[in-house]
Amino acid sequence: MRELHPDVNATLGMTRELRHRIATVRERSDAIVARRPSPSGLVIPEVDAKGRLRDLFLAPGTCDRFDNQELAAEIVAAIAESTADARRQYELVMNDPTEIPRPLADIVREWRANPGSPVPNFGKSEE
Repeated sequence: MRELHPDVNATLGMTRELRHRIATVRERSDAIVARRPSPSGLVIPEVDAKGRLRDLFLAPGTCDRFDNQELAAEIVAAIAESTADARRQYELVMNDPTEIPRPLADIVREWRANPGSPVPNFGKSEE
């Protein structure tokens, strides 16, 4: 069997690395959850990074304490605050300078500048 061209091996390695990077970003995003209480503190929603309502906690007696419009206002206020908090968390997590990986173009540029150097494999095997 013939050997693959070094450019093909580098491309396969970059593809594998991109899959790993995408998975890492998804994991970081999926870990973001915000739970901010309503003004009364009786309603606590759970909102993810995409702004989706995942859960809603109503303290015992909450429905008896408020009429329909007041309860709806409490829920909407808590969801809005939780959504804003999740957005803030997302911005912080995704823009953390310690988590930004080295650009693939730099790695390939260095490899091409050093003839005879091994093809970059990015140190990760296929999963």
